[in-house]
Amino acid sequence: MKAKTTKPKEPVAVKKTVRKTSQPKAKEPKEIKLTVGIHNLRPPFGSHKRKKLLGRGSSSGHGKTSTRGSKGQTSRTGRHFYLGFEGGQTPIIRRMPKRGFTSKFRKVYQIVNIENLAKLKEALVNPQVLEQKGLIKDRSLSVKILGDGEIKNPMTVKAHAFSKQAAEKIKNAGGAIEVLHD
Repeated sequence: MKAKTTKPKEPVAVKKTVRKTSQPKAKEPKEIKLTVGIHNLRPPFGSHKRKKLLGRGSSSGHGKTSTRGSKGQTSRTGRHFYLGFEGGQTPIIRRMPKRGFTSKFRKVYQIVNIENLAKLKEALVNPQVLEQKGLIKDRSLSVKILGDGEIKNPMTVKAHAFSKQAAEKIKNAGGAIEVLHD
């Protein structure tokens, strides 16, 4: 039996009429209806990863060595590394010499000498004045007055600590000292 062969139909020419208008036709916005509910909530893309299945044959891509590489300590089971482990060599923390100690009760002072106070022409010297004159950097930190230099003009000095020599020199010049407490 012979199959019938049919000729493909030729497309019919359609005449298009183009209308020229002075103003383009405005497009109407489409209405989009969104219903939000538990039924269509999804976690953000990439926030959940699939569990890596290991040792499930070579076709899985994670077979044979199960992504551990070949041989060595890292490929074995029961491996354990502590913080600072350096592959078996003596860690740097054990190679460093241990000397001295730091006290957590140590007080750090900003130092001002008597010779610097002698240059000031103030009757009252406190941490605010010392900061304005540039003798200390931060008035909230403790200030200690040391006895290097000479003072002649009397002044009242307020600071957190004084050396014996500094207190003596300020009192001999006719001034007064006042200890501030934090």
